[in-house]
Amino acid sequence: MSRELFWRFLAIGFAVLGTCYTCYHVGWLALECPVLVTVVVVLALGFDFTNGIHDAANSIATVVSTRVLTPLQAVVWAAFFNFVAAYVFSTHVAMTIGKGVVDPDPEVVSTLMILSGLLGAILWNLTTWYLGLPTSSSHALIGALAGAAIAKAGFGAVIVSGLVKIAAFIVLSPLIGLLLGLLMGIGMTWLFRNATPRRVDFLFRKGQLLSAALYSLGHGTNDAQKTMGIIALLLFTSAPQVWTGRGFEDIPFWIVLICHTAMGLGTLIGGWRIVKTMGSKITKLTPFGGFCAETGAAATLFATAAAGIPVSTTHTITGSIIGFGIMRRLSAVRWAVTRKIVWAWILTIPVSGCIGALTYLAVSAVARACSSGP
Repeated sequence: MSRELFWRFLAIGFAVLGTCYTCYHVGWLALECPVLVTVVVVLALGFDFTNGIHDAANSIATVVSTRVLTPLQAVVWAAFFNFVAAYVFSTHVAMTIGKGVVDPDPEVVSTLMILSGLLGAILWNLTTWYLGLPTSSSHALIGALAGAAIAKAGFGAVIVSGLVKIAAFIVLSPLIGLLLGLLMGIGMTWLFRNATPRRVDFLFRKGQLLSAALYSLGHGTNDAQKTMGIIALLLFTSAPQVWTGRGFEDIPFWIVLICHTAMGLGTLIGGWRIVKTMGSKITKLTPFGGFCAETGAAATLFATAAAGIPVSTTHTITGSIIGFGIMRRLSAVRWAVTRKIVWAWILTIPVSGCIGALTYLAVSAVARACSSGP
């Protein structure tokens, strides 16, 4: 059995075990539609897993392209810190996803709506993964969920203020990453201005292990919480017994744990199509540049996670890499590749929203046909 096939079977097994654990906690037979809820939980963990695959390149591209770690070492390093993030950060981002994008009213949220949002996001993720585009899994999920909600209950189902905040950080997160990558590059260049190139390379090969770990921590806490918020929203509306004596803000830790584990497993498989784009096509990186880009991106992710703002880790690390490239010279950035990536960013939310809406219409039509019988 090949290594990739082994990890796929392991991921499927984990999704089944995670779902069984979920059913045990929520009282599976007490649910109104237990099979459908189970399917949605499996899909949610599957989305988290594909998120790990899709965004693995963001965590490892710089450290692999600079040859500080081998690809296998890099994915294990990133997956470990993706998982450890479960014990480090709060769940502010999950709360924003769960109740800051669509109205959590049971009249608006349904199991079919969440199912459609997940399917739409997974379809967009797999399409862009195949094309090698480093788009945002986070924005795909938000767009598809909003699209499914609009298809079900109209535009009033969407919380406009939440979407405006997320949309603002589509622009701000790469710009903040760019600025911090640029400032890190300038600061480190000045700090080590008298060091020999050999000394700089030696120091930053060690330093990039730290910066890669910090970035993977930020990646884990930001992206795993998206799925965490979806599962919390699903169970909050379809299994309120889970939240007996709790507010939505108090997400049970077992949900946190299974989401971070699913992302870690996805990262172990990695995303080789996107590694090439992130690690070499935007600008050529050295260990020095990799350290500056990853540290700038990690600082951005830590700050936004603390504020509960769901940003794109893809946008952030790309902006930081571009910022370092600009520090060297404007021509060091391959702007044709950058324009292609930016267009993919702009299209993610509207296209995934349309996919989510169409998926909801299709799924609800199938559900009505099945319920009406022959």
